[in-house]
Amino acid sequence: MQWLLRALALLSLGLGFLGMFLPVLPTTPFILLAAWAATRSSPRLLAWLENHWLFGTTLRNWHRGGVVSRKAKWAATWTMSASAVVLLLTVGKLWAAAAAIACMATVLVWLWQRPETFTPPP
Repeated sequence: MQWLLRALALLSLGLGFLGMFLPVLPTTPFILLAAWAATRSSPRLLAWLENHWLFGTTLRNWHRGGVVSRKAKWAATWTMSASAVVLLLTVGKLWAAAAAIACMATVLVWLWQRPETFTPPP
């Protein structure tokens, strides 16, 4: 099982890196999945992710109560908006583009409801 989780972590990490360059592929969910799988299979990979210059802060904030920075929210909003435009211009079936855009809109609604700062419990 440990090897399967490690493979999932590496695959998710690879997809997360691809998502940094492909507008329709998300980055953050794959990095979170990689961290989850690494927690259960590879302490070394988890440490690397948590100390990464780009992903580390995001992962630490997420582990401290699902915190998502306003900067990350705006980055996701602009990226998903650009992806929506690309979908509308390139996908031949309007219903497929609309379904993808509806999914992105749902994720954005959820994302903007996440806390932006950590508040410890009373």
